Amino acid sequence: MALRDITLGQYFPGSSPIHRLDPRAKLVALICYIVALFLAEGLVTYGILLVALAAVVVSSTVSLKALLRGMKPVVFILVFTAVLNVFYTPGEALVSFWIFTVTREGVIHAFFMVVRILMLISCTFLLTYTTSPLALTDGLESLMGPLKKLHIPVHELSMMMSIALRFIPTLIEETDKIMSAQRARGADFDTGNLIQKAKALIPLLVPLFISAFRRADELATAMECRCYHGGQGRTRMSQLHYRPSDVVFMLATLALAVGIGVLGHWGL
Repeated sequence: MALRDITLGQYFPGSSPIHRLDPRAKLVALICYIVALFLAEGLVTYGILLVALAAVVVSSTVSLKALLRGMKPVVFILVFTAVLNVFYTPGEALVSFWIFTVTREGVIHAFFMVVRILMLISCTFLLTYTTSPLALTDGLESLMGPLKKLHIPVHELSMMMSIALRFIPTLIEETDKIMSAQRARGADFDTGNLIQKAKALIPLLVPLFISAFRRADELATAMECRCYHGGQGRTRMSQLHYRPSDVVFMLATLALAVGIGVLGHWGL
């Protein structure tokens, strides 16, 4: 797996209907969709959720190739989860060998679990692909606004989460550059057993941490030079306003979650 396959935190500029939605509407829709995923029970509910996700992907104009490329880093998690469900879910035995037993219920549960994880990751990626870090920060801060009455630093929390997402692609690019430089000097990250591979990463981690701290210090200096002192009294160039399309999108995802919950209760 190449580091460039990790696409979390990347933003693809565009003018699609999904790009134009208010970031708060997309965040609320994401929460509703995740709730619906955990309420789904059978082929009918998962099929409805898959159709809804496909419609959003098509509307966003984000290429399917980019979405699938982002799935590569979680292949191990998917395989591990599927294996655990196949072998450790009690039920009607299909195949038995040594201390392992593959059950019918385990195969079904593993299938739905893998599908759920894939759809969960896809909808999360779509949020970052179609929402700029600045808009995401403003949306998070607006949604968490009521928490300010509890003296929770909402602006600072939103800023930290947005900066963390923003710097994921930067750190991945920096890691790729360091690995290329180390390979040019004879480093080998691919051969050997697990312990040898872990030891080979030490020359990579040290310069990566130094680079990350340097970037953090430069960012802090730049924010101080621009007189940044948190969200108190801070104004915005672009104000967020709900449009009819935002309200329709949120209501549609809310209705989807409620409908999936009802169908899931019936075992569909």
